[in-house]
Amino acid sequence: MAKDSWTTRVGVILAVTGSAVGLGNFLRFPGEAVKHGGGVFLIPYLVAFLIVGIPLAWVEWSLGRYGGTRGHHSAPGIFRSLFRHRSGSYVGILGTLMPVMIYTYYVFVEAWCLAYAWDFLTGRMASLGGSGEEVQAHFFGLVGATDHGSVFAAGGGRILPFVAICFVLNFALIYRGVAKGIEVFCNIAMPLLVVCAGVVLVRVLTLGTPDPDLPEQSVINGLGYMWNPVQPGTTIWATLGSPDAWLAATGQVFFSLSVGFGLILTYASYLKEKDDVALSSLTACAGDGFSAVVLGGMIAIPAAFVFLGPAVVEDPPGTFGMGFIALPQVFNLMPLGQFFGFLFFFLLFLAAVTSSLSMLQPSIAFLEEALGIGRKPSVAILGFITLAGSMFVIWFSRGFGALDTIDWWMANFFIFIMATLQIIYFGWILGVGEGMKELARGAEIRLPAFLPFVLKYVSPTFLLLVFGYWAYREIGGTEDKPGRFAQLLSLPEEGPPVVQLSVGLIALVAAFFAFVAAAGNRRWDRAAIKETTP
Repeated sequence: MAKDSWTTRVGVILAVTGSAVGLGNFLRFPGEAVKHGGGVFLIPYLVAFLIVGIPLAWVEWSLGRYGGTRGHHSAPGIFRSLFRHRSGSYVGILGTLMPVMIYTYYVFVEAWCLAYAWDFLTGRMASLGGSGEEVQAHFFGLVGATDHGSVFAAGGGRILPFVAICFVLNFALIYRGVAKGIEVFCNIAMPLLVVCAGVVLVRVLTLGTPDPDLPEQSVINGLGYMWNPVQPGTTIWATLGSPDAWLAATGQVFFSLSVGFGLILTYASYLKEKDDVALSSLTACAGDGFSAVVLGGMIAIPAAFVFLGPAVVEDPPGTFGMGFIALPQVFNLMPLGQFFGFLFFFLLFLAAVTSSLSMLQPSIAFLEEALGIGRKPSVAILGFITLAGSMFVIWFSRGFGALDTIDWWMANFFIFIMATLQIIYFGWILGVGEGMKELARGAEIRLPAFLPFVLKYVSPTFLLLVFGYWAYREIGGTEDKPGRFAQLLSLPEEGPPVVQLSVGLIALVAAFFAFVAAAGNRRWDRAAIKETTP
């Protein structure tokens, strides 16, 4: 089996940046910022970015390269080499389970972006006008949000061809490998993504005041909702004193940088022993932060404010509501909106593909090295798993029940566990001194003198405090909204038990990966014995 690796530093930086740049940058970040005080939200975001995001990215890049030089490209293999014990491979299963389960619904959302780009290009979306009710009905009908299985019913499957296109594209690229598939695509897609974002941004910033009868709805005032430190009716201290703002900021950093998922571990494992990880990681973090704060923060909210008024930013819809209901109305009201709507959703599609590719590679690498099989069978196995999972998510699409449940467990619960585990291992088990030696190997920048203190004390303490508050709020629940474990133990009064079925699907995939890890351990043990036998 030929050894795969990155061919250029730019290639790996663009790939890692692409894995992070996605819907969270262009839709989730602006919504979270406006919801938590506008410009002042940047303070907890930047704090989390500096004491959790960048340190954790450095940890994952260095641990990934460490595992790669020892012949492992998957989180289970890397953790086995770190723990120097077969139990590490079972801990590392999280680094394959999370990306695969997230892919099962992410590719569905990816298909929404492609469908919307097509609808704008062909004029279908323009025919809906600026009516929120018509755009919402279009969205719900497209994704089957009103009833389980509706997209598979007669006349309701318009989204399925777009899902098929996304699946084929993702697996065609992942089959080609790291260098010929992921790197080549990201080298093209990332610059194109920046160009598309730049064109849409220029258009938004030149909107001025489209309605002279509503002079307050100007692009300047729209930018104010995103960037002013204080919004009407609140204070800086009210936001900074809110645990929810810090929780939202930390969660956004995870999404923005793709840390804690196991993706970077795999990507960095294809580096050589002396390849720089310190500067490369910092460059990828900077590129992703730019796309979220500058591009994402200056497109969605100002445009929505100008055409839909202050209500849309004072009480912002969720990520899906902003991206697939509010913004299409904006483009339908904007001069040349058909073109800019196509460009924006094509931009989201490109961002989604660069992210979804990174979700597949960890499991491909795991299947290859644990089972000793080639690219073709590993792609076929993973294709079957993800296709079955995606069909499950698409079938149980009413109210996004399956999507929401899988997202909560993967991108909220397990990600905190994985991130905290890596930070604690790096600072306390491996030892921050040894960890810094690994990070500094081949580094082309001088690492801050205070970094060991941050990695050992500040980052894990911050993560544990945020996770503790999140667990108190989410798991315990309230009288109005039961916690997630309470939801898991209670059956719905009517309809299928979507929460229980979704958790069952997660458990089934986890069990399969545990079986693969067991097979891998036997294979790796035999290889270790062979190496030590004279």
